[in-house]
This record gives sequence, structure tokens and C-alpha cells, in this order.
Amino acid sequence: MFNLRFAKDYLLHRLKAKNRHGVHSPFVYRLIDNVIYDFDPKKVYTDVENIRETLFNDTRIITITDLGAGSHVNNNRQKKISDIAHNALKPPKLAQLLYRLVADLKPRNVIELGTCLGITTLYLQKASPTAKIYTMEGCPETAKIAKETFKKGEINIVEPVIGNFDDTFPGVINDIDQLDFVFVDGNHQKDATLKYFEWCLPKVHENTMLIFDDIYWSTGMKEAWEQIKAHPQVTVTIDLFWIGLVFFKPGQAKEDFLVKI
Repeated sequence: MFNLRFAKDYLLHRLKAKNRHGVHSPFVYRLIDNVIYDFDPKKVYTDVENIRETLFNDTRIITITDLGAGSHVNNNRQKKISDIAHNALKPPKLAQLLYRLVADLKPRNVIELGTCLGITTLYLQKASPTAKIYTMEGCPETAKIAKETFKKGEINIVEPVIGNFDDTFPGVINDIDQLDFVFVDGNHQKDATLKYFEWCLPKVHENTMLIFDDIYWSTGMKEAWEQIKAHPQVTVTIDLFWIGLVFFKPGQAKEDFLVKI
């Protein structure tokens, strides 16, 4: 049932979505043309993907603490790191898009909800080396492997935050005067997603970018995405199917874009 519903959503998105030539907003056009559709190779991609390859070949088994909606692929509590790497890590195309979005935004702070094995965190940190990076993970054993990934990537200024997001996320938000970039890639339940969104709202500003992962993952996530788009503080959203971008720009006409990638 999931595969049929997901495939239908994907096909409908492809039929409705535009490329940059169907977009009239200068802000969104520039973002699509200069960032989303920037497919030029970069050295950092090779460096991080070489580390991803080591995870693909890591046969150690860890115990997963899943505090969210679980996985559509493998819900076993005992998992090989290689299986997690294949099934749960953001694919290169998306991880590299996140890199470009952060590099373009130049945020002072970055929050990632859902560290997993740390590959996306590497991309986020390398995109903005001077930013304060908070990466949050609910599973202690997964977080331990992520710390190994950070060491391989030669980064040591990332602040891992381990525990249930309900307990840890409010504290991180309180430590920051304004939120610049937040990537929500954890839990994947409607109520939790909306809660994290609402927690962010008091700290957003005109250059804040919120990104929600897997917005078509379930009926609940689709409903959450629709409510986020409709919120009066939200002015622009970009639906890339796999992720959704949210902006808060005073004076910008309220518009929701479906864009092909």
C-alpha cells in the first residue's frame, strides 16, 4: 500500500512541478537556477562520499533506539551499519543539495534533527565551516558511529545532542537568539513534525530556512506539510518532493512552488 501511494504521489508531483522557467518569483528563480540546479562537481562531494563508502562496508551490528515512526525498509532493532548506510542515509543528490543550500544561505547556526550516521552532518558543516552546528540524534549507538564519521571528516566543532527530540530540541532553541537553518529529518510523524515547526516559529526571521524531510512519507506527513504551508507566518514554500523548503520573508507574496529535481 505504501509503495503504491508513494508512487502515485511521485507521479502527480512530476506532472505538476515546474522547472525554473515556470517560476516568476525572482527570489525562488535565483535559488533554483543558482543553487538547486547547480550540478557542477565539487571536491567536497568526493571527500564525503568516500567516507560514505566506508559505512557501506561496515558490517558491525548496533542496537537501534527508534523514537520516531520507524522505517519502511527495515524495522529490526539489531542492524548492520552497512544496512543503515544503504537504507537510511540521505542519497548523494539530496545531501549535496543540502550542502549547496547551506553554502548559499551562510547561516550562523544550523540545527539538524536526525544525525543518523553523520554523512549529512559532514555536508552541512563543510558548507558553512564557521557556523555553530547542532546535530540531534535519539539513538545513542547511532550517534556513536556518527562521531566516528566526524573524525574521519576531520570536523570537531559539531555539537552532538543525544536524546529524545521532545526533551532536547527546546533547550537547543533556547540557546539561540535566532534560527538560521533547521533541517528536520527525524520522527516522521504528523504531530511531532508540527510540534517541531511550532517550536521554531518564535525564533525565525526573514532569512530563516526550515527544511522538512520526507514530506510524502505518509499520509500524516503530507497533512503536516499542508498545515505548514498554510501557516500565516510562512510566505514561500518549495516542494521538491523529497524535501520541503520553508521561508519567512515579509513583503513576499505568499506562494507555494512545486519544483522538479
